Amino acid sequence: MVSSVTYNTTCTHCGDACTSKSIREAEHFFCCEGCKMVYGIIHESGLCNYYDLNKNPGIAQKMAVRSDKFSFLDENKIAEKLISFKNETQTHVVFYLPQMHCSSCLYLLENLHRLHKGILQSQVNFTRKEVDIIFENKTTSLRKVAEQLTAVGYEPYISLHDLSQTRPGTDKSLLLKLGVAGFCFSNIMLMSFPEYLGINATEAGIRDVFRIANAILSLPVFFYSASPFFKSARAGLQHRFLNIDTPIALAILITFIRSFWDLFSGTGGGYFDSLSGIVFFMLAGRVLQDKTYRQLSFDRDYTSYFPIAVSAIRQGKEIPILLPEIKVNDTLLVHHHELIPADGLLTRGKALIDYSFVTGETMPVVKETGEMLYAGGRQMGGNIEILTLKEVSQSYLTHLWNRDKDSTSEEDISFVHRVSKYFTIIVFMIAACTALYWGMHNTAKIWPAITAVFIIACPCALLLSNSFTNGHILRILAHNKFYVRKGEVLEQMAAIDHIVFDKTGTLTSAAEQEVKYEGTPMSEKEKSRVAALASCSSHPLSKAIVAYLDITGKPEVTSFKEYTGQGIEGFAEDHQVKLMAAGDPHSMQKNTAVLLIYDGKEKGRFTFSNHYRNHIPGLLSHLKKEYRLSLLSGDNDSQKKELEKLMGPKATLLFHQQPADKLAYIKKLQQQGEQVMMIGDGLNDAGALLQSNAGIAVSEQANNFTPACDGIIAASQLYLMNKFIRLSKANKKIVMASFIFSIIYNLAGLFFAVQGNLLPVIAAILMPASSISIVLLSFIASRFAARSLGLQVLAV
Repeated sequence: MVSSVTYNTTCTHCGDACTSKSIREAEHFFCCEGCKMVYGIIHESGLCNYYDLNKNPGIAQKMAVRSDKFSFLDENKIAEKLISFKNETQTHVVFYLPQMHCSSCLYLLENLHRLHKGILQSQVNFTRKEVDIIFENKTTSLRKVAEQLTAVGYEPYISLHDLSQTRPGTDKSLLLKLGVAGFCFSNIMLMSFPEYLGINATEAGIRDVFRIANAILSLPVFFYSASPFFKSARAGLQHRFLNIDTPIALAILITFIRSFWDLFSGTGGGYFDSLSGIVFFMLAGRVLQDKTYRQLSFDRDYTSYFPIAVSAIRQGKEIPILLPEIKVNDTLLVHHHELIPADGLLTRGKALIDYSFVTGETMPVVKETGEMLYAGGRQMGGNIEILTLKEVSQSYLTHLWNRDKDSTSEEDISFVHRVSKYFTIIVFMIAACTALYWGMHNTAKIWPAITAVFIIACPCALLLSNSFTNGHILRILAHNKFYVRKGEVLEQMAAIDHIVFDKTGTLTSAAEQEVKYEGTPMSEKEKSRVAALASCSSHPLSKAIVAYLDITGKPEVTSFKEYTGQGIEGFAEDHQVKLMAAGDPHSMQKNTAVLLIYDGKEKGRFTFSNHYRNHIPGLLSHLKKEYRLSLLSGDNDSQKKELEKLMGPKATLLFHQQPADKLAYIKKLQQQGEQVMMIGDGLNDAGALLQSNAGIAVSEQANNFTPACDGIIAASQLYLMNKFIRLSKANKKIVMASFIFSIIYNLAGLFFAVQGNLLPVIAAILMPASSISIVLLSFIASRFAARSLGLQVLAV
């Protein structure tokens, strides 16, 4: 039954006040047809928990949206710039939703598939207010998805920024509000100097003119510059939630009312200077905090790249280039099992693309010349060439990397809300006690004291200390060519007590391998075919063979196959070529060897003398003093004695290890209660990297990125690993120090505020100074820790 509401109550969906024109359905009340419709959609989809997590969590729907508002998304040229991936069955897109504000939003947005059957998956990044949506092409479209989001109160914000990767800037409206507050504050201060100095004006009229001018100047500050605090507090109250802006808004309101009361009653000039100062300094703190966060985010997404290299074809030659050097219209050579770093067209070769990194589907997709290939796909066949259509999006690759490992949990979001909620309640209790005390002892101190209490106490610094410190450490590590997936990995690194190394491509360098060929001499044609096969693989031994043969103009390889830990095979100019691991567990072969089988017959073998990377002995000598060490190698044990000297007699050395053996060993250590770091090249040890508490892939002029790892380190920087681990431990101490500093700062501020000895304007300076102090503390401490370890830091 639907009827009109004839008495005041609040909307079940959004919490707005219901009027006589509002709607009642059963025991539920709605302020408009829009809220009623959204409630019906959510209720019919079985998502009523949306209303259980927070009181009245919805967004008001009084303003109708044009039915054709998102028609522009039907244009392919626009849609292609917004979507991050598309194939025959599904499309991926990321939308920015500024209305996102609580755990109910998180719950609803991560259950969009229950609202709309065409949506396959949705994942929320609460910090960025973004939702990553995967939808089915045959069931829905980009336009319909945007309309569905709008229908439930989360209209996507789509701007030109979404169509190009540009550096995000500070909110201009916030800067304008800051400018207005600063202008008014400075002029109010100027006209208040006579009263500051205790000078009695000879004419009361002149004094009153100054006071009225101050009051007029305070109006744009109160109604315009302070509006973000009132909007935030109002939104919180609508949802029965006291957020951290509520006491600030109340302090501004109290100061505003008290000032005009003093002015019109003739008892004084009011506190217009304090009012404008509160707003100005609070906004200044917000702008700095926002700019710092954006800078950390920008550096993470646009300037810190994975330390991996890809092969580009320039002037007919294959040369390795780093990710930021990839330009539009570059021709890239993608080898077997390598990641496609940027969107492009297939120009040569037959592509067999594994998009499991992007879609989760493990079935490779066949692509022909001229078809589109998307970043994040992995080539599973022979070599292919692509013409890049977009530059590398580091933010997109990092997002894919974290998709399955970094979903924002309701528990984490609720924790932040609980902290700020209870903190605010405590502040109100302290303010009430302060008012009660001064009401009995000195009424003149009531308003200055409770206003200062409301302003000085804020949990912002408590909640941001971890984010800022982790952000600074991640930037420093990236600057030293060690790219870590996310801040939580730093905590995992700090907790490790056992480090497991792979040997080939990790401790040893492919670039310094001494290669010899033993067997039937090869003709130039045979050498080119062998080199062509070896060039399809990114394994260090394959690369060493290619460098040894030094052949240009290699023929195309077909029917390429790679057997993990065993070898590769394929056809080049109708000749079958195989390169297979040589030796057996009982072989007395001193060096690593690879068999060459040509047209079904063993033709010879390539032998490799291992050369350990520079500084590796020094690295191992440091690590073995603090951690238990292990080595897992697929080679024979011919170098066991040398490795025992390097790693110490207590180290565990295992040889002839297949990928499954490495994975089983990591599991065994963890079952014994050990925190394990695995360091490998990411080729034959992806399972072990994924299983470990911290998996680090070593990259040496190769595109061997694996989503299984938690970090990627340039091979040239591996010798610094002990320092990187020590920096991660320092990070934990810095976070704790920042947290303690924030608590002491708040307690000290409250101590003076409750005594009435802290002017509101001084409190307004000290409150944002708390957040600024945390930013500076984490910044300075992070740089000091890095410098003390001999690591490079970014220029200020």
